[in-house]
Amino acid sequence: AVGAMPPFRQVGEKQLPQEVLLMAWSPKRDLIALANRAGEVLLHRLANFQRVWSLPPNENTGKEVTALAWRPDGKILAFGLTDTKRIILCDVEKPESLHSFSVDSSITYMHWMEVTEESSVLTSFYNAEDESNLLLPKLPALPKNYSTTAKIFSEEKSDEIMKLLGDVRLNALVLGGSSGFIEIYAYGMFKIALVTGVPGSCRGLCLSSDLKSLSVITEIQDSPDTEADMTYFQASKISLQCSLTLDTSLLSSYLPEVTRMARKFTHISTLLQYIKLSLTCMCEAWEEILMQMDSRLTKFVQEKNTTTSVQDEFMQLLLWGKASLELQALLMNQLTVKGLKKLGQSIESSYSSIQKLVISHLQSGSEALLYHLSELKGMALWKQKYESLGLDASGIEDAITAVGSFILKANELLQVIDSSMKNFKAFFRWLYVAMLRMSEDHVLPELNKMTQKDITFVADFLTEHFNEAPELYNRKGKYFNVERVGQYLKDEDDDLVSPPNTEGNQWFKFLKNTTHLKESPLLFPYYPEKSLHFVKRQMEEIIDQCLQKPADVIGKSVHQAVCMTLYKTSQSEDSTPQLFKLPFLWNDKTSNIHYVLFTMLESSVSKIYILRRHTDTSRSVSNGHIAVEFGSFLNSSINDSSDSRCYSCLDAHFYDDETITVVLKETVEQEGKERILAQLPLSSVYTDEDQEREFIWDSAKRLDEQSGDIPTRAVLLENQWRVLENMKAQYVAVNGIRKVSCVLSSNLRHVRVFEMDVEDDGEAEEEEEEETT
Repeated sequence: AVGAMPPFRQVGEKQLPQEVLLMAWSPKRDLIALANRAGEVLLHRLANFQRVWSLPPNENTGKEVTALAWRPDGKILAFGLTDTKRIILCDVEKPESLHSFSVDSSITYMHWMEVTEESSVLTSFYNAEDESNLLLPKLPALPKNYSTTAKIFSEEKSDEIMKLLGDVRLNALVLGGSSGFIEIYAYGMFKIALVTGVPGSCRGLCLSSDLKSLSVITEIQDSPDTEADMTYFQASKISLQCSLTLDTSLLSSYLPEVTRMARKFTHISTLLQYIKLSLTCMCEAWEEILMQMDSRLTKFVQEKNTTTSVQDEFMQLLLWGKASLELQALLMNQLTVKGLKKLGQSIESSYSSIQKLVISHLQSGSEALLYHLSELKGMALWKQKYESLGLDASGIEDAITAVGSFILKANELLQVIDSSMKNFKAFFRWLYVAMLRMSEDHVLPELNKMTQKDITFVADFLTEHFNEAPELYNRKGKYFNVERVGQYLKDEDDDLVSPPNTEGNQWFKFLKNTTHLKESPLLFPYYPEKSLHFVKRQMEEIIDQCLQKPADVIGKSVHQAVCMTLYKTSQSEDSTPQLFKLPFLWNDKTSNIHYVLFTMLESSVSKIYILRRHTDTSRSVSNGHIAVEFGSFLNSSINDSSDSRCYSCLDAHFYDDETITVVLKETVEQEGKERILAQLPLSSVYTDEDQEREFIWDSAKRLDEQSGDIPTRAVLLENQWRVLENMKAQYVAVNGIRKVSCVLSSNLRHVRVFEMDVEDDGEAEEEEEEETT
């Protein structure tokens, strides 16, 4: 077979400028994501490995990428950063963050899975999910001309929000980190479980597609100078260290409820982001124009040497038509007729755009939020379904109330804008005429008509807005408070400088005097002294709190099922490491068989160990631990070697349900030893299982202390391998669905990409079975 065409067609090769730390194939397309030492995330296409895009590190994300994972539909790539402790969800089409959140620990491993369970309840939910779209008006797109943050909701991008929400079918991003940190995020956006009590740092994890069990590999290090214990858990109550299996059966038994709840959470968090961005746009609409007015008047006060107040100066001008020289200088030299006109227009346009944003964006966003929170409250009241998941009706009521207060505040802002616009219009019109007179320009007769009512209106405006405010003297050198809108948009905790005047308001009077209405849940609390920003932040905190609870409740329900200590890692550099490849987990979708794969060193030869476990607790746990070693299959220098084990395994991954992809090197140390890429069919390992010598795991010992008892298969690969010439290959990333693999050299900068399925591997496997038997 050696002379024949080697299997696996090489389709690309590159020397990269930076060392590659992580590689992940897209589940749906021929794209591979890489993270390198410079903190860049890159996307490459299979065809000759050309770069599609790169996302350089920046202060919003961070620069140490430690984990990568694709959403199962391949539309979103998630990566975790250690330095900023953030998770970023990035669009596959372009290097843009669609969503990001902070975590409490640095993430060491991520796995994004999709639930494959089907049930009639779920199918009907999937179909009914967009009923909210029929009931709620479509969220208006955010204006394009504002900040970059609004991109995801802007007109041409409204599909991005749908992309972020993704498919209705539940998918979950599982994060594992240092010091026993494991979190599960539904749809990659909302935390539905926080698992505590797992010892050690997570090195691998896998949530089964039926949500029944979570397998974790952890590395436990008692102190920096001791060797670390590698363990394997499968989750059900976690007590100690190692390969754990955790039982997450609460998630699977309440799958329709979890899906529905998580979906609501996702909508709510998207809406919160929408409201936040709308507010950002409002702040940008309220530009410095309004500040200019206050600062010009303040300057006038500081420079003038007369005793009269500004209010009096303007009043004199209003009543007698004559201005003092100082006021004349301010108006004619600093402000100018042209400047006044411009100022009037810019104030009006900025006010009306803020008004539009409040009416169309803030209100529709808040209404949608109320809708989803009310539905969530309905779910919480259905106790037998949702109580055990930690949904709490009273917390959700608090959230609804907080949204109500926010809507009230937004309405108050609308009224303030309304009256401000009227006042400024009248004031500017009067001032314009007065300035035209000062410059002895011709005043058009229709401008000249000023009724007694207009004069009173302007006089009131002057009294209310132009009185010097001594309490402002210590605040950034301001003497005046002419402009009333900005105070609502400031992101400060200061109270409003001039809250709306509620004296004489019949409704307030009525509320004050009734005893019963004060506590009524129908009345949203109103914070007259607070800014819109303050009320929004309060609303976000309350909603966050009410959505945190399920994560804790579900997390606490997770308990440990199995725990096995695998081996000790070796500390010193020169000694050959006990195991130098971390395990890979694989869930067989069809049955509930669970594989764990790792390599372990034995007298300088590294074997592959496969643990084959049934996740059913009813089946015996010990079924199928097996070690694989590779015999000589190259017509190489060691022709008559009696030693069959002449290859060591450097890296191994599950390629699909039946096959493992491995990178091998010759063990007999000679110069220029070749590295080999090979496919190992599981059928050649698990032959007649009945006659297999049963290995009984002694749980008191580590696996590496009893490895001699594990049955070993020597495998002679037939034609599913090829030599990797001139490459010190060390790592491999594979995708069996797309039938591709990517090999990385030990210096982390040389990459080769292969299409694996060039020939029909049906025959190959049969031949191999004959070979091994």
